[in-house]
Amino acid sequence: MSALAATRARPSGRRPARTHLRTVFARPDGTVLDHPELEAAADMGVSARANVADFIPLPKGSLLLALPGRSVVGYDTASQREVSCYDGAEVCAVAAALPLGFTRLALPAYVERPAAPVLPLYGYTAVAWGKDGFFAAAARTDELESWSAKLHHPDQVSEAIALRSLEFPGNSILQQLSRCAHEYACFTAQNTFLRQGEAAIPVSVACNARCIGCISEQDPEAQVKSAQERIRRRPSLDEICEIAIAHLQTVPGGMVSFGQGCEGEPLLASPLIEQAIRRIRAATSAGTIHCNTNASDASALGRLLDAGLQSVRVSLNSARPHIYEAYYRPRGYGFADVKESLALAARKGAAISLNLLTHPGVTDDPAEIAAFAELLTAVPVAMVQTRTLNVDPAVYFAAVGRPRERTLGMRQWLAWLHHDFPGVGVGNFTRGFG
Repeated sequence: MSALAATRARPSGRRPARTHLRTVFARPDGTVLDHPELEAAADMGVSARANVADFIPLPKGSLLLALPGRSVVGYDTASQREVSCYDGAEVCAVAAALPLGFTRLALPAYVERPAAPVLPLYGYTAVAWGKDGFFAAAARTDELESWSAKLHHPDQVSEAIALRSLEFPGNSILQQLSRCAHEYACFTAQNTFLRQGEAAIPVSVACNARCIGCISEQDPEAQVKSAQERIRRRPSLDEICEIAIAHLQTVPGGMVSFGQGCEGEPLLASPLIEQAIRRIRAATSAGTIHCNTNASDASALGRLLDAGLQSVRVSLNSARPHIYEAYYRPRGYGFADVKESLALAARKGAAISLNLLTHPGVTDDPAEIAAFAELLTAVPVAMVQTRTLNVDPAVYFAAVGRPRERTLGMRQWLAWLHHDFPGVGVGNFTRGFG
């Protein structure tokens, strides 16, 4: 599935008067049109008329995506309508994929037609046509200069890759990150070469979870390709340390992080990472050593913290064990182990952030809110980093179930989080200690 051009041809006809948002759909040639008679719909676990308050002008850097085999859903004056053809041609629903710094508030509303293919790993966001442009169901939740596109210009990245490759010839980490920087446009990988902000140090080739939305290793039966290729060879201690020490000594307030999207679970490589942390800290006290982890092994995490790990970001989609395990499909651990790791990190004084994989209809479910509140009360979390979960919504709902009661709504969920936990930061980027 390729991105659509952000162009529009307006069909003639009557305009709905009850809202400023209109349904959009894609024609076979990729043209995106607004429907002349239908108000936009959105899916928040249940399809409903789009709430104008949930939509903002389509952020710069967004992609419009056609959803093949899926009929668009909209509303006329009285009821919901499904549209599979327009002007004699088959059409399909449209979604937006948001750039960094935004959190999705609603899913695209559509009806799957027979034999519809599984959607690739994108964060599908409801999109509509409003006054003079496209609108997306999203909220701006973070902004950080070091994560701006202007600091990651392709020419600068290419030059930096060449420089680091000369500085550390044959380093297998840089060979992996060069691909991540070019093909996947990963800012964390690019930062390693550019010597700025948070730098990626991928280490682990294996994982003890089989996440439904894993971007680096999908099951063959999943019918969807991995978005990235995982690192295939564990790097040496020397390869890790030479990159990490140079970054921390050079970048004011810099950070090196283990546990990237192009690797497995770093705790499975904890003996090597522990050695690396001790050697790094013997060479320099500058900057922050951070780890992104599923927190599956408290004893392994404890050893890393004792070695000098300062910041931990724990990935989860839910604070409810059955929802968590339905998505992560853990091998040899469970949600109780995650909670044990969080408690241990708190006792050892680590900065803790949560990499929360958000999904309308799940994150804002009242039962989920209650469980998440309990978790935030028990653990001193510095920041909740909201991440739009990249997965086919139908696949995710098939695994975890749709809500049994009306959800709060993601915009209201964000407001709840700010109000009830004012000491917890909410954003999208890792900063220093959390």
